[in-house]
Amino acid sequence: MKIGLTLPNRGVLFGVTTPEEMLRMAEIADRSGTINSVWVGDSLLGKPRMESMTLLAGIAARTQRVRLGPACMASFPLRDPVLLAYQWASLDLLAGGRTVLVACTGIVPQAGGRIEGLLYGLQPQDRVKRLIEWIALLKRLWTEDEVTFTGEHYRCEGITIEPKPAAKPRPPIWIANNAGRGGFGPADNRPLVERTLRRVVNHADGWQTSLYDPDDLRWRIGYLREQAAAKGRDPRSIETHLYHNININEDRHAALEESKKFLDIYYTEDYPMEMIDGWVATGTPEQCADRLRLMRDVGFDEVTVRIAGWDQFGQLRRLLDEVLPLVDA
Repeated sequence: MKIGLTLPNRGVLFGVTTPEEMLRMAEIADRSGTINSVWVGDSLLGKPRMESMTLLAGIAARTQRVRLGPACMASFPLRDPVLLAYQWASLDLLAGGRTVLVACTGIVPQAGGRIEGLLYGLQPQDRVKRLIEWIALLKRLWTEDEVTFTGEHYRCEGITIEPKPAAKPRPPIWIANNAGRGGFGPADNRPLVERTLRRVVNHADGWQTSLYDPDDLRWRIGYLREQAAAKGRDPRSIETHLYHNININEDRHAALEESKKFLDIYYTEDYPMEMIDGWVATGTPEQCADRLRLMRDVGFDEVTVRIAGWDQFGQLRRLLDEVLPLVDA
C-alpha cells in the first residue's frame, strides 16, 4: 500500500500553515522516498481555501517524484471544462505527467454550498450530470484535436487544446464519493451507494473516499471490483484511494482532542468524537501504524493522510521516521 500526504490548504485561514510551509512540506515528502503522492483540498465558496490548481503548480515546480492532485476537486462541476482541460494540461506539463485529477460533485451542507448553487444556477442533480459530461469532454480534449461535443450542460465545436498533457495517453481521472453511511452522509441507502460506485466503473480510472468504517469499505471495494469485472474491466485497473487523517501523540486522548478542534475549525462543523476516532489515526506510532495497516488490509491501494493538528512539520517527521517504518514492517 502506498502512502500520500494531504496538505491543509484551508489552514492558511486560521494559522495552521502558510503557502511557503506547504511547499516545504511537499519538498520533504518528495525527498522522503516513502511518500508516494501529495494532495491539496479544493473548494470555491463551499469551504474556501488557497486555490488548488495554483498551489499544485507551485508544488509541481518544487518536486520531482510524487504524484499530485486535489483530494478532491469539489469545484469540478463549477469550472468551465474547456478552460479546466487547458489549465490541467499545463499543470501536467509542469509536473512531468505526475498529476491525478480527482473529480467530485462538491455538494456540501455549509452555507457556501448554497451560495455556489445560487451563483452558478445549479441544483445538486446538475452537479452529477456535469461531472459525467465534464469527464467525457476532458478525456477527448486531452487526446484528440478538433473536438465537437454536445451535452445537456455544455456544447463546443472544433476545439483543440494545445499543448496536450505530458501523461500519455492522458492524466488519470478519479471520482471521489462518500454516499450513504459512514459519518459523511444520510442513513444507509445501498441503491444510492451502488449507483455512485457504478459511476466510477463507467467513467473513471480510480475511486477516492474519506469514509472510515472497515466493514463498510470492504463491501464497497468488493462491489466496485465486481462491477468492473462485469463490465469487462480489470478490477485492479481501478485505483482505490482513502483520504484519512493522522495525529501522533503518546497521549491518545490529547490526540483525539486536538484532532477534533482542528477538524471542527477546518470544516466549520461540530463533529462527534466517535467520528473523529474513526476518521483520524491517533495515538502512539504503533497505534497509528495499526490503523494504516487495517486500511491496507481492507484493500486500498493508497492511503493519504492529513495532519490534524498545528505542529505540521513535527508530525510529518514523526510520520516519516516512526510510523511508516512500522507500516512497512
